[in-house]
Amino acid sequence: MINQVGQIMLYVNDQDVILKFWTEKLGFTIISEQDNGQGMRWIEIAPSKEAGTSIVLQNKKLVAEMEPTLNLGTPSLIFYTDDLEALYQDYKEKDITLGEMVVMPGGKVFNFADPEANYFAVMEKK
Repeated sequence: MINQVGQIMLYVNDQDVILKFWTEKLGFTIISEQDNGQGMRWIEIAPSKEAGTSIVLQNKKLVAEMEPTLNLGTPSLIFYTDDLEALYQDYKEKDITLGEMVVMPGGKVFNFADPEANYFAVMEKK
Protein backbone atom coordinates (compact mmCIF):
# COMPACT_ATOMS: atom_id res chain seq x y z
CA MET A 1 0.00 0.00 0.00
CA ILE A 2 1.29 3.47 -0.90
CA ASN A 3 1.07 5.82 2.09
CA GLN A 4 2.81 9.03 0.97
CA VAL A 5 3.81 11.02 -2.11
CA GLY A 6 7.58 11.24 -1.77
CA GLN A 7 9.02 13.16 -4.70
CA ILE A 8 7.72 14.71 -7.89
CA MET A 9 10.07 14.72 -10.86
CA LEU A 10 10.16 17.98 -12.81
CA TYR A 11 12.07 17.68 -16.09
CA VAL A 12 13.58 21.03 -17.09
CA ASN A 13 15.86 22.39 -19.80
CA ASP A 14 18.06 24.54 -17.55
CA GLN A 15 18.37 23.28 -13.99
CA ASP A 16 20.27 26.36 -12.78
CA VAL A 17 17.67 28.85 -14.05
CA ILE A 18 14.79 26.81 -12.66
CA LEU A 19 16.58 26.24 -9.33
CA LYS A 20 17.12 29.99 -8.99
CA PHE A 21 13.42 30.61 -9.73
CA TRP A 22 12.16 28.12 -7.14
CA THR A 23 14.61 29.17 -4.41
CA GLU A 24 14.99 32.92 -4.95
CA LYS A 25 11.50 33.86 -6.17
CA LEU A 26 9.34 31.23 -4.48
CA GLY A 27 11.40 30.72 -1.33
CA PHE A 28 11.88 26.95 -1.66
CA THR A 29 14.79 25.25 0.12
CA ILE A 30 17.38 22.94 -1.40
CA ILE A 31 17.00 19.62 0.38
CA SER A 32 19.85 17.90 -1.45
CA GLU A 33 21.92 18.22 -4.59
CA GLN A 34 23.87 15.39 -6.16
CA ASP A 35 25.95 15.13 -9.32
CA ASN A 36 27.30 11.86 -10.69
CA GLY A 37 30.10 13.70 -12.51
CA GLN A 38 28.72 12.66 -15.91
CA GLY A 39 26.08 15.36 -16.30
CA MET A 40 23.33 13.77 -14.22
CA ARG A 41 22.36 16.27 -11.53
CA TRP A 42 19.65 15.55 -8.99
CA ILE A 43 18.37 18.69 -7.23
CA GLU A 44 15.72 18.14 -4.57
CA ILE A 45 13.74 21.18 -3.40
CA ALA A 46 10.75 21.76 -1.13
CA PRO A 47 8.90 24.61 0.56
CA SER A 48 10.82 23.69 3.74
CA LYS A 49 13.04 20.90 5.03
CA GLU A 50 10.04 19.63 7.00
CA ALA A 51 7.79 19.31 3.93
CA GLY A 52 6.78 15.73 3.33
CA THR A 53 6.84 15.90 -0.47
CA SER A 54 9.66 17.38 -2.52
CA ILE A 55 10.31 18.27 -6.15
CA VAL A 56 13.35 16.90 -7.97
CA LEU A 57 14.69 19.02 -10.83
CA GLN A 58 16.00 16.72 -13.55
CA ASN A 59 17.84 17.50 -16.79
CA LYS A 60 15.15 16.89 -19.45
CA LYS A 61 17.59 16.30 -22.33
CA LEU A 62 19.72 13.81 -20.44
CA VAL A 63 16.71 11.87 -19.12
CA ALA A 64 15.22 11.77 -22.64
CA GLU A 65 18.46 10.25 -23.94
CA MET A 66 18.48 7.63 -21.18
CA GLU A 67 14.74 6.81 -21.35
CA PRO A 68 13.34 7.83 -24.79
CA THR A 69 9.81 6.58 -24.02
CA LEU A 70 9.46 8.41 -20.68
CA ASN A 71 6.78 11.10 -20.50
CA LEU A 72 8.73 14.29 -19.73
CA GLY A 73 5.71 16.60 -19.63
CA THR A 74 5.17 18.97 -16.74
CA PRO A 75 3.05 17.47 -13.96
CA SER A 76 -0.08 19.37 -12.94
CA LEU A 77 0.82 20.55 -9.45
CA ILE A 78 -1.32 22.56 -7.07
CA PHE A 79 0.21 24.10 -3.99
CA TYR A 80 -1.62 25.31 -0.88
CA THR A 81 -1.27 28.59 0.98
CA ASP A 82 -3.20 30.13 3.85
CA ASP A 83 -3.06 33.67 2.41
CA LEU A 84 -3.61 33.60 -1.34
CA GLU A 85 -4.00 37.38 -1.73
CA ALA A 86 -0.64 38.09 -0.06
CA LEU A 87 1.14 35.38 -2.05
CA TYR A 88 -0.35 36.67 -5.31
CA GLN A 89 0.87 40.19 -4.51
CA ASP A 90 4.33 38.89 -3.55
CA TYR A 91 4.66 36.96 -6.82
CA LYS A 92 3.42 39.97 -8.77
CA GLU A 93 6.09 42.18 -7.15
CA LYS A 94 8.72 39.57 -8.05
CA ASP A 95 7.62 39.79 -11.70
CA ILE A 96 6.48 36.17 -11.87
CA THR A 97 4.11 35.36 -14.74
CA LEU A 98 0.67 35.02 -13.15
CA GLY A 99 -2.79 34.03 -14.23
CA GLU A 100 -5.91 35.71 -12.91
CA MET A 101 -7.18 34.79 -9.47
CA VAL A 102 -10.38 32.77 -9.90
CA VAL A 103 -12.92 31.17 -7.62
CA MET A 104 -13.25 27.41 -8.03
CA PRO A 105 -15.55 25.02 -6.16
CA GLY A 106 -12.68 24.30 -3.73
CA GLY A 107 -11.75 27.96 -3.19
CA LYS A 108 -9.72 30.76 -4.75
CA VAL A 109 -6.82 29.78 -6.99
CA PHE A 110 -4.27 31.31 -9.38
CA ASN A 111 -1.56 29.88 -11.58
CA PHE A 112 2.03 30.95 -12.12
CA ALA A 113 4.75 30.04 -14.59
CA ASP A 114 8.45 29.33 -14.24
CA PRO A 115 11.00 30.72 -16.77
CA GLU A 116 10.40 27.70 -19.07
CA ALA A 117 6.62 28.41 -19.17
CA ASN A 118 5.71 25.44 -16.97
CA TYR A 119 2.49 26.40 -15.17
CA PHE A 120 1.53 25.48 -11.61
CA ALA A 121 -1.41 26.47 -9.41
CA VAL A 122 -1.79 27.78 -5.87
CA MET A 123 -5.00 27.40 -3.87
CA GLU A 124 -5.98 28.96 -0.59
CA LYS A 125 -6.46 26.30 2.06
CA LYS A 126 -6.89 27.38 5.66
